[in-house]
Amino acid sequence: MQVVVRDNNVDQALRALKKKLQREGVYREMKLRRFYEKPSEKKAREQAAAVRRARKLERKRQERDGLSSNR
Repeated sequence: MQVVVRDNNVDQALRALKKKLQREGVYREMKLRRFYEKPSEKKAREQAAAVRRARKLERKRQERDGLSSNR
């Protein structure tokens, strides 16, 4: 990963780097790897995330379908 420092403006480059790291999920992964996670806990966490994603997708689909049928 690279960040260009322009006009010796290191603060701006640091902000850009932090934003890129955030987008890539590096901070989230660091937080998860801070402590050991049992395989069963990891599986439960991933399944819960999948359920949340599915529910969110269904909510979006319902909103879209509901809006298009009202027109």
